[in-house]
Amino acid sequence: MVGCVMALAGVRVIELAGLAPAPFCGMILADFGAKVIRVDRTKVAMAVDTLARGKQSVAVNLKSPEGVAVIKRLCVQSDVVLEPFRKGVMEKLGLGPEELQKENPQLIYARLTGYGQRGSYAMAAGHDINYVAMSGLLSMLGRSSEKPYAPLNLVADFAGGGLMCALGIVLALLERSRSGKGQIIDASMVEGAAYIGSFMWKSRSIGLWNRPRGENMLDSGAPFYDTYRTADGKYMAVGAIEPQFYDQLIQGLGLDAVDLPSQMSVSDWPQLKQTFTRVFAKKTQAEWTRIFDGTDACVTPVLSLDEVGSHPHNHERGSFLRNAQGEVSPRPAPVLSYSPAEPSMSRDPFIGEHTRAVLKEYGFEAAQVEKLLSAGIVECNEAKARL
Repeated sequence: MVGCVMALAGVRVIELAGLAPAPFCGMILADFGAKVIRVDRTKVAMAVDTLARGKQSVAVNLKSPEGVAVIKRLCVQSDVVLEPFRKGVMEKLGLGPEELQKENPQLIYARLTGYGQRGSYAMAAGHDINYVAMSGLLSMLGRSSEKPYAPLNLVADFAGGGLMCALGIVLALLERSRSGKGQIIDASMVEGAAYIGSFMWKSRSIGLWNRPRGENMLDSGAPFYDTYRTADGKYMAVGAIEPQFYDQLIQGLGLDAVDLPSQMSVSDWPQLKQTFTRVFAKKTQAEWTRIFDGTDACVTPVLSLDEVGSHPHNHERGSFLRNAQGEVSPRPAPVLSYSPAEPSMSRDPFIGEHTRAVLKEYGFEAAQVEKLLSAGIVECNEAKARL
């Protein structure tokens, strides 16, 4: 359906430049058609935002009243403001939600922070590992007899943060189509991570997490839900939970179920894991992949970032894209049948590359723009973009 209007076409977003979670949220919105304008600071040589696909950049001096006035004008003419600062920063600038919504009651104001806008930690600094720790999830992540292990900075920053904030924005846009009113989104990464982990809470009553960390069925305790090193130093991932899938795993490994303990004999799991470890080490990843492809054993190769694009399944679906600079990244998900995302394949914007064009689009006269540029209130890097 290439050529269809994307789902968020016509939505204008002002994203205050920040680190990973908010830029990811902004990139999701841009991928699905929103016009996302990132507000960068002046006198900054290089952007730290590596998730700038499809965005425009304006550079504004936030320390000057004139610069704040420029941002305010952009915000009140937009649909969404996305800000990543600690509680109170935007209010000190005169850019808080109450101030902006007085001029634009339809404005959706998304506040993405670690601990949220209320609570004793609302003003505290933190990073993904802290937010996952406070969500309860970190206590459950890690191998048996080892300390809790944070899985990169994915759970809070991106799943519980950027993605959940994007969901909140889309929900607010949907609700606004009925009421005509904007609203404030308080996106806490602690709460977002905890919500992503709802299954952990909801499944405690059925005994899935009765044993210590790393000794349960889904946290690497079970031999049929783990990774195994192959003869060439690579790995295979095994997720053969159901009995019929487990039977195919045993068959593919060339083992006889008669010689093995019962699948769900928890006390025998360490011994069974040792058996699987010895067997997987006898063949290469490619050999095991050939054995298990086409079966329902739930065994797949652990692919590196350099390998995923060339895997036949991913290649057939076009799951990974290559941009104009040759960089590979995932295709936006999910895939919509009528209005799929058509992400920009151009390079990321330079800081201030679109300042002049954006200000004119938002109603600034040419003479006003040049005056702001001359005074250092805004910066424009169009020349750098042409190099």
